[in-house]
Amino acid sequence: MKIFSPAVLQEIEAATCEAQNIDSLELMERTANAVCYEIMSRFLPSQRIVVIAGPGNNGGVALACARILLERGYRNLEIFLFNTGPRLSHDCDEERKKLIVIDGIDFTEVKREFTPPFLSKNDVVIDALFDSTITEPISGGFKILAQYINESESYVISLDVPSGLFAESNANAIHRDMVHASLTLTFHLPKLAFFIEDNAEVLGEWKLLDLEYDKAKIKETESKYMLVEARTVRPLLHPRRPFSYKRDYGSALIFSGSVGMMGAAVLCSRAVLKSGAGLATVHGPWGGMDIIQTANPEVMFEPDRNEHVITDMSVHHPHQAIAVGPGIGTRDVTIDALESLLKNCKSPILLDADALNCISRRPALLTMLPAGTVITPHMGEFDRLFGKHNSGEERLLKALEMARHYNIVIVLKGHFTAIVSPTGKIYFNSTGNPGMATAGSGDVLTGVIAAFLAQGYTPERASILGVFMHGLAGDLAAEEVGEIGMTAGDIADRIGRAVRLVQTRGELPSPLA
Repeated sequence: MKIFSPAVLQEIEAATCEAQNIDSLELMERTANAVCYEIMSRFLPSQRIVVIAGPGNNGGVALACARILLERGYRNLEIFLFNTGPRLSHDCDEERKKLIVIDGIDFTEVKREFTPPFLSKNDVVIDALFDSTITEPISGGFKILAQYINESESYVISLDVPSGLFAESNANAIHRDMVHASLTLTFHLPKLAFFIEDNAEVLGEWKLLDLEYDKAKIKETESKYMLVEARTVRPLLHPRRPFSYKRDYGSALIFSGSVGMMGAAVLCSRAVLKSGAGLATVHGPWGGMDIIQTANPEVMFEPDRNEHVITDMSVHHPHQAIAVGPGIGTRDVTIDALESLLKNCKSPILLDADALNCISRRPALLTMLPAGTVITPHMGEFDRLFGKHNSGEERLLKALEMARHYNIVIVLKGHFTAIVSPTGKIYFNSTGNPGMATAGSGDVLTGVIAAFLAQGYTPERASILGVFMHGLAGDLAAEEVGEIGMTAGDIADRIGRAVRLVQTRGELPSPLA
């Protein structure tokens, strides 16, 4: 699913009207009906609802919603239309005309003075003051109104976006001056701001409403941002040939483990094989041999000369993928070994966890990364590599800059994990759940991506596939064992099922629908 700017979305809306032979008012009615369906599915007709509409088309949608709700028996409505500017938009004015002819409505058109209605935590507020096209922070009386709505503790339904939130960059915005939604109902396609952790408190729960925009126009319109879904990854998967053997699916070498941290190597190597690689070899301290070969008998073990840590990262046999990091620690001898590997390796490799911490202790290693290398930091590891960042948006922009500068793929882990390509594209993942915030989950992700690399996928595609399948396996685990109590091993054990699900089902339910 593509993610567009507000300006491009307006072009798509216009193309939709032209292709479907409808006018903008008909599209507004379609939008309002979709919004009303959501409201009616959640609240009884007796619910007190206060509609706060602005002068633009988003306000027009809110007025249309009010009219439809009144027609469906929702009579406990109070409607406020803010007409404080030079004029209402054409469609908003048309919806106003349809609304004011209804007998007995509680409608106030605010032009100058405004006495806010009493709001309590038992009320529902429909927020449509501003939409995603705003270019300046809300101020003056509108800022005071936003703060008043927030302090009321009412259940707030924001249309398009919470009033005051920009669709893309909110670097200098002040969240307390925005409306804080309980539920954001956005139209057909998501906004970039929805995938930034900083904005979660403003968005609340958010849901896409399918408005049947023109598919041809969406397909032909380029975007730098993409939400990865099953339909995105399904065409990327290579089918398996009947006449094939293990080496057709690649060999992955994993430098992993140290004394007390061999579980990371167990989880990572298990995930490699569960994700379809033909062979997996762990190079770890020789003291960990029994652990690996007992826990994962299918995995080969290559012992380091040191009993407790990795001191040598020489590559002695051909491998299609090399992964470094889970549980290796940050001792000087291990950093030396990593430096030697980077100096001698010409192919893309995967670096995670302690490999990234090793580099943060010796930053010059960043300049040695082979082109196409994949790194998979969480926010703490990212900041140790590239400096302290004060927001998720700032961190994402830095990731984009660093991916281009070093010609690497950055998998920035989080709720919507972002795969940042050196070409300037960003792919946000749609699978996964809070139960995956558990020890070893990142080690499993390393193994999954390494397996796709071993099978011949490009670093970018391996990362997209790996992150999606890892999250989907976590969702399968959550269904079976619950988010609380889920372990990294539960995720690894369901990777194969996740891949099969994507291959065999027409479309998986979207977590955003």
